[in-house]
Amino acid sequence: MGTVKYFEEFKIWQDARELVGEIYAFTGGVRDYGFNDQIQRAAVSVMNNIAEGAEAGSVSMFKRFLLIAKGSCGEVRSMLYIASDLNYMEKLKVEKLQEKCKMLSVGIYNLLNYLDRKQD
Repeated sequence: MGTVKYFEEFKIWQDARELVGEIYAFTGGVRDYGFNDQIQRAAVSVMNNIAEGAEAGSVSMFKRFLLIAKGSCGEVRSMLYIASDLNYMEKLKVEKLQEKCKMLSVGIYNLLNYLDRKQD
């Protein structure tokens, strides 16, 4: 984290931004507006909590926001099961997006571990 000046430089933020775009593209054809709102908000939460935490000014605050982002990432993954169960999206696309969420979650976890080590 030492050389990162802006949240946009974090790979996890870039990945979260890409996820938001894919979720919005997918939900454009879904007529369940409650579902759309929930999955879109969860995806945006991942991206924005990474940004907000990076700008918060302290490592402990950053970690708190990263935990929220990780939780929202899990929510997106869970919502994707609903998308599959209700046939809103083909199974292969759901699995691809869920894998993207898992990788993003791992990236957030790794940054949390890094921040823990830096505080010791």
